[in-house]
Amino acid sequence: MSHPLISELCAVLGRRNVLWAPSELEVYDCDALTVHRRRPAAVVFPQSTEQVAAVLKLCRRHGTAVVARGAGTGLAGGCTPDSGGAVVLALTRLNKILEIDLRNSLALVEAGVTNLKLTQAVQKAGFHFAPDPSSQNSATIGGNAATNAGGPHTLKYGVTVNHVLGLEIVLADGSIVQLGPVENPIGPDLIGAIVGSEGTLAVITKLWVRLTPNPQAWRTLQATFASVEDAVNAVSEIIASGIIPAALELMDAGILRAVDEAYHFGFPPDIAALLIVELDGMEVALDRQERQAAEILGRHAALHVSRADSAAERELLWKCRKMAVGAVGRLSSSYLLEDGVVPRTQLAHMFRRTAEISRKFQVRIVNVAHAGDGNLHPILLFDERDPAERERVLAAGREILLECIACGGSITAEHGIGKEKLSLMSRLFVQNDLRVQERFRAAFDPLGTLNPGKLIPRSDGEGASCGISAAGGA
Repeated sequence: MSHPLISELCAVLGRRNVLWAPSELEVYDCDALTVHRRRPAAVVFPQSTEQVAAVLKLCRRHGTAVVARGAGTGLAGGCTPDSGGAVVLALTRLNKILEIDLRNSLALVEAGVTNLKLTQAVQKAGFHFAPDPSSQNSATIGGNAATNAGGPHTLKYGVTVNHVLGLEIVLADGSIVQLGPVENPIGPDLIGAIVGSEGTLAVITKLWVRLTPNPQAWRTLQATFASVEDAVNAVSEIIASGIIPAALELMDAGILRAVDEAYHFGFPPDIAALLIVELDGMEVALDRQERQAAEILGRHAALHVSRADSAAERELLWKCRKMAVGAVGRLSSSYLLEDGVVPRTQLAHMFRRTAEISRKFQVRIVNVAHAGDGNLHPILLFDERDPAERERVLAAGREILLECIACGGSITAEHGIGKEKLSLMSRLFVQNDLRVQERFRAAFDPLGTLNPGKLIPRSDGEGASCGISAAGGA
């Protein structure tokens, strides 16, 4: 424990809330994106906003970078340290639901509360927290806000920023600031700026979030297709017809095989794609929407259309989708899960291009998609122990995202930019746009100590290197 900062962190937080031994730090060298790894100098576990502020003040005085981390379920390297001298600020012990106000349909939660825990806390009262990423059983709400996470039901209900009414944040200098909660704030939308900023502007410690009333009823359909193109064309027509489903999810044959092997759903072996179409709202309107959706699915050569006739059957269908990525381990020891978004009319083209890119780079790719809003999640399978294979996967992923840009889309819909996509920001924005973003970031964090090397590339092309030096012994 030779570095002064480590000693000071222990004094503020207690020895048991600071890790610095190399064996303890291995777990924190990456998030769910394993192709980028960097071991931090220390990991700290504050248990209050005041302790977060104290850590930031100490690190600022020592010129040390700070990387805020939730549950580590991110998929773009957003909480992977950019330098080996960084301190990881793990917020998982800020895990209390502080207030539930059903009259005003809001809750006050600490950043480390898991997404699903909040929904479970209010479900008997007839409410839920609408953003529902597939990792919701472990992902934290603070992490959802950091990347502006989505999920299957964001087609109708919106992404995390649409459900955040207020924030308590700690700035890089340790100042504690409250924004909101107000329904329609006057002036610059600082909450909208902080949500999705990936920990580069401030550390979120508390959130006032909107609770959504459960719909009166659901209709959940499953449709199978002999081609992915038929499935995505059905998606486009459903939206064009004026129906706004709660969710429109697509899985291709590759991911279906993995899910079937893991959970034994009994999918026919000859299907190329499966759609989950969920409608919700007033009971009186759903029968008509269901008939209309089923007719559209039939017009696009659906092989079979079925409906979940009970809550248990609906839960099973959603288990199929939510556990899809978890089943990938049956296909490969490692994977890169990309996150691009295109106009819905470009979905069929993107699936064709992804297949071409798969052949070009000799990389196996399976696909899931929030198809209703054009959000693609190609999953590139590889063995990270093979350097050549790793480089092919990174090149293939980059080419898929460049194709998303060419189609008028973006390089992320919900996973964020993190470390993985930083070099592509200059393909999405002109330099003047990036300089404005860099200046905005500097207004919050002039010294660049909060999560350096993420989200916004520096205009001089350099990376920041704030950290505990190797000579310090940490």
